[in-house]
Amino acid sequence: MNIRPARVGDVPAIYELIRVFAERNLMIRRSLGELYESIREFLVAGDDTGSIVGCVALHVFWDDLAELRCLAVAEQVQGQGLGQRLVEACWDSARALEIPSVFTLTHAVAFFERCGYHQIEKSELPHKIWNECVRCPLFPNCQEVALIRSIAPEPVTGLPAREPAILEA
Repeated sequence: MNIRPARVGDVPAIYELIRVFAERNLMIRRSLGELYESIREFLVAGDDTGSIVGCVALHVFWDDLAELRCLAVAEQVQGQGLGQRLVEACWDSARALEIPSVFTLTHAVAFFERCGYHQIEKSELPHKIWNECVRCPLFPNCQEVALIRSIAPEPVTGLPAREPAILEA
């Protein structure tokens, strides 16, 4: 499977992948117009025939936070690690943009935890992320869980070891 930035010609396939899961209330439906407008946010996975069998988007919210959204993998290729590869490709995109944290809202908690995300309270996320939620048929009774993955601060190296303090009695 080849993962690459999406092109305008991929939009109908992306739309179809998302539609399947949106009809099951597992993600927000996206219109063709929305997909064309946000095409630069998407990565797609193509099979050996060039058919699009997976997609994911990275939506930037601020200089330090982005959302992984629209992760969808065609049923016929699920269980082959493609979802995890798409998540990693999205994470690589965030790092290239120097965005240290990526969150997602999902029902697939265990999957994202295997991808290095951990659960947080939805209230920890900025309020502006909820703009799309009002379009969801499950709003306000959403059961999605918020998860986040962040770059851990690098340990400082090259500093001399501190000597333990000597306590005088």
